Amino acid sequence: MAKLSSFLAPLDDATPSMTERTTLWAGINSGTSHVAGIEKLAKLVVDDFTALGMDHQAHPPAKVQNLNEEGVLLDVPCGGVHHFSLRPNAKKRLVLVGHLDTVFPADHPFQKVEKRSDGTLHGPGCADMKGGICVMLEAIRTFEQSPFAAQIGIDVILNSDEETGSYASSATMVDIAKRADAGFVFEPALPDGTLAGARAGSGHYNFVVRGRSAHAGRSFHDGRNAIVGAAKLITAINGLNGQRDNTTLNIGIINGGTATNVVPDLTIVRMNIRGLSSDDLIWADKHIRDIVTNGNFGPDIEVELHGGIHRPVKEMAGGTEQLFELVRQAGDLIDQKIAWAATGGCCDGNNLAAAGLPNVDTMGVRGAYIHSAEEYMVIESFVERARLATLSMLMLASGDVPWPDRLDVSE
Repeated sequence: MAKLSSFLAPLDDATPSMTERTTLWAGINSGTSHVAGIEKLAKLVVDDFTALGMDHQAHPPAKVQNLNEEGVLLDVPCGGVHHFSLRPNAKKRLVLVGHLDTVFPADHPFQKVEKRSDGTLHGPGCADMKGGICVMLEAIRTFEQSPFAAQIGIDVILNSDEETGSYASSATMVDIAKRADAGFVFEPALPDGTLAGARAGSGHYNFVVRGRSAHAGRSFHDGRNAIVGAAKLITAINGLNGQRDNTTLNIGIINGGTATNVVPDLTIVRMNIRGLSSDDLIWADKHIRDIVTNGNFGPDIEVELHGGIHRPVKEMAGGTEQLFELVRQAGDLIDQKIAWAATGGCCDGNNLAAAGLPNVDTMGVRGAYIHSAEEYMVIESFVERARLATLSMLMLASGDVPWPDRLDVSE
């Protein structure tokens, strides 16, 4: 396998071009809700990937709705899904996944990209994950120059709504993942290069609590206070915390009321759950639904539930563990110490695993402070991580290591 390292030479001088490309991409605001910005970025990215000889297909987003503060479901505008492919008839297929969107809306003050003297690139999406897409691009470019490229097919999936849960893109992603053998997702690694291993599963829940409005002075007793009903709901749900290890239920947002002299007739409650096993999520989901169905929230108080589990648990087991071991071996060959740690965060790696695809989901640049105005990536990690990804691909394509087992998702 050591001889495979010789095919990494095209990356030796790639840092300036990778820095320039990521700076350009990160300078385009592509917050999930800023569809025009996503489309502007996508045009550049499509040109870069098709220049490698990849076929391109644009998939429209699936319909997504969100509950507004009036308790009405509204359509949410989303960008599309871009699928690039090489050698569609290959017997073995590798899926590489990234996302075009960031968490920063069009009017967010964090818009500037800055190269700093400490060797970092500071800007929106530099780490999460425009730098990661750049790593992916260069890894494919380098891999395609090797004599092993013809042995495998490659699919690239770039979606536009990962930061809000991939609701508009997960069906397309899962369909492609079901026909593949292994996957890499180019989310950022930690600053020291540590990868995310096992990932918690997650669910989003929205509750509409309805009561009856009344004047707080003239006819208080005719009213049915939706905020009080919501408080009873929240107390019951929060009481589930601590009942099961590694399972958390977080009430995150409450909207209700119009004035202090009006009995409120509507309250919206939004929450998130996390669990480290599928049983954890099932347990939490069941108890939440039981509370909504059987809870006593006050006379004439009604509760509607929207949402549920949306990111399945990703376990460090089976083919996923085998693929991590392959990446660790690749790191050893190029003097990169690869370690991983479990995390409560979620990403598209969760969805790929749920489709049975073993995957390593932090193959992107090293960086930190993602989702904040202090986000940065380490410039020297451009080539470092591209070398790791390319060598991992070469090891699979050359047959020097076995492909990981697909995951058992029969349950």
